[in-house]
Amino acid sequence: MSETANRPVGRRTFVLGSAAAAGTAALAGPLAVPASAAGFGYSDDGSNYVVDTGASLVFKVSKTNGDLTSLVYRGTEYQGYGGKNSHIESGLGTSTVTIKQSASTILISVAHGTLKHYYAARSGENNVYLWTNKADDSVSATRYIVRVKAGMFLNDEPDSYTYAPTTVEASDVFEKSDGQTRSKHYSKLRVIDYDYIGWSTGSVGLYVVRSNHEKASGGPFYRSLLRHQSADGGGLYEILYYGENQTEAQRFGLQGPYVIAFTDGGAPSSALYHANLTTSWADSLGISGYVAASGRGKVTGVGITGRNTAFPYTVGLANPAAQYWGPARSSDGYFAIPGVLPGTYTLTVFKGELAVHTASVTVTAGGTTTLNTVAIPSSNDPGNASAIWRIGDWNGSPSGFKNADLMTYAHPSDSRAASWTGNVVIGSGTETSTFPCYLWKDVNSGILVYFRLTAAQAAAAHTLRIGVTTAYANGRPQISVNDWTSSIPSPPGQPSTRSLTVGSYRGNNYTFAYSVPASAWLSDTSRYNVLKINVVSGSGTTSFLSAGTAIDAIDLLV
Repeated sequence: MSETANRPVGRRTFVLGSAAAAGTAALAGPLAVPASAAGFGYSDDGSNYVVDTGASLVFKVSKTNGDLTSLVYRGTEYQGYGGKNSHIESGLGTSTVTIKQSASTILISVAHGTLKHYYAARSGENNVYLWTNKADDSVSATRYIVRVKAGMFLNDEPDSYTYAPTTVEASDVFEKSDGQTRSKHYSKLRVIDYDYIGWSTGSVGLYVVRSNHEKASGGPFYRSLLRHQSADGGGLYEILYYGENQTEAQRFGLQGPYVIAFTDGGAPSSALYHANLTTSWADSLGISGYVAASGRGKVTGVGITGRNTAFPYTVGLANPAAQYWGPARSSDGYFAIPGVLPGTYTLTVFKGELAVHTASVTVTAGGTTTLNTVAIPSSNDPGNASAIWRIGDWNGSPSGFKNADLMTYAHPSDSRAASWTGNVVIGSGTETSTFPCYLWKDVNSGILVYFRLTAAQAAAAHTLRIGVTTAYANGRPQISVNDWTSSIPSPPGQPSTRSLTVGSYRGNNYTFAYSVPASAWLSDTSRYNVLKINVVSGSGTTSFLSAGTAIDAIDLLV
């Protein structure tokens, strides 16, 4: 996709609501400051614990339910819209809330059944540190939302719908008068692409710095909503678990810290978003589920062979309890993943977003697991197979296909989208850019691909492959070549929620393989063979909510 094609994998960026905020001067307060910062401490106003950070931030937490009820920065209130506070999901309800101060740190603890949530303040910092420990699914705690008053940070970005009055899908996708679409889903970014999300006026910045997502689900390429703006106000999210287009089961345990950070307009301090945000000052706070650096391990790899150096590679670790990832160095494939909880993990090597190798690795507390050179078997990368022709690259994403750039931050009906129909001629030099990234049963099913074969090629059977990255409503391709038609393939396992219309192509990569007999080809080599790709399914509705699928690559093997 264009927003990540030239970005080193593993480097994470941020989204701003104002171009003026791109500067990095005047950052948020340092992580370690003297306890003597003027005014640092807390009080009780009867309904809330009131924390003065001794810098420019004063915030309040409800003693009843643990909501964040006030965020006052430089004397201005930023918290709240629609009569709602900032909180876990839509609020926990009656909870046990306690507070304690230890020298330069104040910790507020919130207990609601099996869920525990924490706020921490450090003397002299304009930051609020948060942790959430969800032990089970008894509480629907999937996110923390910072609710921001209307008018504080105005923007007209893809994830804003302040200026988009017409609803085009459900109640969360909108259209402006010029036909451009807006939705809180249209963040553009995968988890691996950002460290923090927020806005700036140029003189004030408000951000949420994400956690390392070790207890989240979906892996490094997962996309979900990150922020929104509407006429009522704005929201910044830390997604702890989000079920939309989800490929993994929910993980439980402590997530964090994630940080609400105020600045004087620049980016948050880089000390807030290193590989593991957990810092030593939190080791002794008594946070449930907390594991200090000394209780974690590290995985390193000498290198990776069998790579296609035209693509970035990422190494991921995952088991039912945790997930981690890190970039493989472009020169030799070296990788290092620190701060890993002890356990046995599946190690996966991704070419782009396509898994091309897996192995098992065990991590011990305080230890480094060093792997010898990881060799990717040639057969594991479908891009290594000899093909008569190929459309797209086998990289686990629709990158390069028509409208692929736009679809992570717009609805398919957006006025900026090129026509979803149109046929493709092999040998034209524009096969990938003219083939639509998504196919739907009710929109562009039946797209045609024209190609010629030599006499020798036409005399043999061949395998035709279609790689997909997700599907909606069990949409999958059935093909015909000239007068021959394939059987209808079974649908692979895919998320059941919306995907293609809410900015995400990330489901489960899957390859459909069709054995095309020699009798299907035209014997006259001067004529074009015609491949027809239909989307079949008994599910879905109409238009862009009809059954559909996202394309990774299509090829005809020798």
